Amino acid sequence: MTPQNELEIVRRVFAKQIVHAARATNPRLEQALAGLRREDFLPPGPWQLVRFPEGYQATPTDDPIYLYQDTPVAILQEKGLNNGQPSFLTFLISIGGLQDGERAVHIGTGTGYYTAVISHLAGSDGRVVGIELEPELASRARNNLARYSNVEVIHGDGAKIPIEPADVIYVNAGASRPADTWLDALKPGGRMVLPLTVNFVTEQGHLMTDGAIFLITRHPDDPNHFAARCMSGTRIYPCAGMRDEASDRALAAAFEKDGFRNGVSGKSGLSRITRLYRTDDIAEERCWMRAPGWCLAYE
Repeated sequence: MTPQNELEIVRRVFAKQIVHAARATNPRLEQALAGLRREDFLPPGPWQLVRFPEGYQATPTDDPIYLYQDTPVAILQEKGLNNGQPSFLTFLISIGGLQDGERAVHIGTGTGYYTAVISHLAGSDGRVVGIELEPELASRARNNLARYSNVEVIHGDGAKIPIEPADVIYVNAGASRPADTWLDALKPGGRMVLPLTVNFVTEQGHLMTDGAIFLITRHPDDPNHFAARCMSGTRIYPCAGMRDEASDRALAAAFEKDGFRNGVSGKSGLSRITRLYRTDDIAEERCWMRAPGWCLAYE
């Protein structure tokens, strides 16, 4: 067996394991992961793999077989930026429910690996826009995705760049509130996968955020109605353009009230959230959290 044949087998096994771990049911996700060379979206090996809680561990060699594990891999180690954990990112992609022919926006595209997965789901009739703030990563993503005819990569702040109407918006960084541009861009019935988080500093001195993933859905008939559902906890790199001090404080208080620790809620508040309102006029007893201009509510 040649090394290339061995890697193809490893990728197929990896894809099956990752999709199962992500609790995903779309067979096209497995097809996408099995057909993608993760090494093509990473700096040259040997690579730095994230091992919790110790930190980074270098692979012994530049053999790509080491990359087909369910672990993040450094892409800008000095900033703590990684190609994220495959099962978790696959889970986030799956809950967006992207269909063939739909339009998706991926905010925080990194070097493009997961944008390529999204591209596979969108299909040849769909369209994917990847937005990346870090200029080096945006350049690498543009090169890595050049052969994907349905993908465009934009360098800039995903919270400020105008976004055309989208069926799904994936925010791959921790925000302290939803950007108005993201909510406005959702089509009727459109979905947004949104990490709402609070800041903390790692032992290595990197700024990170901790919080929860929400699925925000725009009502198909009422453009001012947004359903909201908490899907999981998360620890994720911050969305630089969407950190708001007042919202950060309100989220921190709500997480503390809910007994939220390491992605687990000790109380039922998070599980009862059903609505996102673009106002702070909702009665306090109806809100899980409330900040200037928006809130997450129970009804």
